[in-house]
Amino acid sequence: MAKVLVTVKLYPEDVDTDRKALVEELKTRLPEGYELVKTREEPVAFGYVALKAYIAMPEDTEGGTEKLEELLSKIPNLQDFEIESVHRLSEF
Repeated sequence: MAKVLVTVKLYPEDVDTDRKALVEELKTRLPEGYELVKTREEPVAFGYVALKAYIAMPEDTEGGTEKLEELLSKIPNLQDFEIESVHRLSEF
């Protein structure tokens, strides 16, 4: 079964938010079949750093990224997020 790779930009609540804890919280909330492939920090301005998360998920997920978006909206200390891209992976 093919998977899709979703690139999500995560915006912590503020400069002092523990980004490592945010990533760990995301990992624990991902449902079966979803995998956090990698994350990287992306400086925005004045010490504020966003996170880019690369998440692999089943291609045939009903509703597309809706389930992922709902999950992200419930993570504490996450102010906002933005789905940047969705790419099909033929093999993973």
